[in-house]
Amino acid sequence: MTNVLITIQYDGTGYSGWQRQPHKKTVQGEIEKALSKLCKQPIKINGTSRTDAGVHAYGQAASFAGDFEIPVERIKLAVNGLLPKDIYILSVEEVNDDFHARFSAKGKTYQYKIICTHERDVFLRNYYYNIDKDLNVSAMREAAKCFIGTQDFATFMSSGSKVYNTVRTIYSLDIIEEELDTKVKSIKEKVVTIEITGDSFLYNMVRIISRTLVEVGLEKLKPEDIPFIIKAKKRSLARLIAPPGGLYLNKVYFDETEIKERII
Repeated sequence: MTNVLITIQYDGTGYSGWQRQPHKKTVQGEIEKALSKLCKQPIKINGTSRTDAGVHAYGQAASFAGDFEIPVERIKLAVNGLLPKDIYILSVEEVNDDFHARFSAKGKTYQYKIICTHERDVFLRNYYYNIDKDLNVSAMREAAKCFIGTQDFATFMSSGSKVYNTVRTIYSLDIIEEELDTKVKSIKEKVVTIEITGDSFLYNMVRIISRTLVEVGLEKLKPEDIPFIIKAKKRSLARLIAPPGGLYLNKVYFDETEIKERII
């Protein structure tokens, strides 16, 4: 039995999320279909993160095991030839028998991308959250500090989750501001990227935190409001959620040293 780890990049626009669903097009479903054809046996993969419909990934991770004839080093090239153009396998490697992409993960980094512009660029609508006002990035950075550490993040979990322990650790939360180079010269676009690294995340936690930080950037909330909102553990205090298209799973960590190196 060979146990394999794959790292995946995908554009989630045309999919009903990562997780396989009956009669729906999903990222997991497309990869399993391609791998099953390649390995000549049914293949089921275990993903680290169950991203929602419209969410993207620079570095999703998944593992699978099986007795197949194709050498591991040939899987990447072969399976990419069978996958849709909006899914790409970045790397393939053999791992220990006890490795599991979900349960062996030590942490993840997500990015949430926002465009601040008074004019919409329709070609970017599925990849950024378009806000037609400027954001107070300094206030957002001040508010971001309040999320760092081990805390109960129940306020920032959507209903429908079966998770009962809502304590999570956020190692870093950075607000990055830059200009976007666009072909439409009349449109001046500022991109604000929220980059968050943690041990794990609750259902929709990153999108709810991102939308809360947007409220700070719009000066509808103050940075000093955030500690109370966190400690209250009331979903009603952070009821807004950012759209899925701006969210990217950036990296999955299987070594705690990697996380420490990233946040230093």
